[in-house]
Amino acid sequence: MPEQPPYLRIADELRRRITEHEWTPGERLPSRAQIAQEGGVGENVVRRAQELLISQGVLEGRAGSGTYVAAPRQRVRVVRSSAREQPGGSPFREDMKAAGKQGDWESRTEAKMPAPAEIASRLGIAEGDLCVRTLYEFLADGKPVQLSTSWEPYGLTGGTLIVLPEGGPYAGSGVVNRMAEIGITVSHAVEQPEPRQANAQEASLLGIQKASLVTHIRRTYYSDQGQPVETADIVIPAALCEIVYEIPIDR
Repeated sequence: MPEQPPYLRIADELRRRITEHEWTPGERLPSRAQIAQEGGVGENVVRRAQELLISQGVLEGRAGSGTYVAAPRQRVRVVRSSAREQPGGSPFREDMKAAGKQGDWESRTEAKMPAPAEIASRLGIAEGDLCVRTLYEFLADGKPVQLSTSWEPYGLTGGTLIVLPEGGPYAGSGVVNRMAEIGITVSHAVEQPEPRQANAQEASLLGIQKASLVTHIRRTYYSDQGQPVETADIVIPAALCEIVYEIPIDR
């Protein structure tokens, strides 16, 4: 049998010491130099071991402060429902509030991005047509619990006050409310959820282990004329969130 790589051996040792309560949640670990000396390895080996445990949610790094034992993260409920599209409110923030957490998000928008083939098909436009792409990290108490990549046709919103989803006077008001400002009524959304494994980038952003189970939701909003106005790829980690679908019943 091949010998276990040194960083995996150190990771196992750190995990054991945490399991045996030598260090408790929220406690700062000794310096990398000290752990390296105790384990008979270099500091780079300790760094790789800690990075692995951070990706698995065992540890958390704090910039300029050190590495700490992570507190257990409870799964939060994420409700998917058309009935939750309300003016001026954020369903995500409401979900987090119900869980006793502070909900927020960070975003980065890139205007005039050429649409890849799959996105173009979902939006009913030609491949390479310009779109506005926005990358989101949704946070619960400052920790990421959900990712989303949103695409809107630039030909639909370009030159209007809503062209930037998170900029201008209608920043953060959501697709339905923003589209209403330019005379488009969003009538429904279609969601296609499927389970898969997290890729390396998603795992790093969410603080989970690579190949952990996530739910990938392909969501597209449609106008009352049947025109796709936005599509998004939403990634929700199974270890951090439970997904609930709320289905309104018309009488």
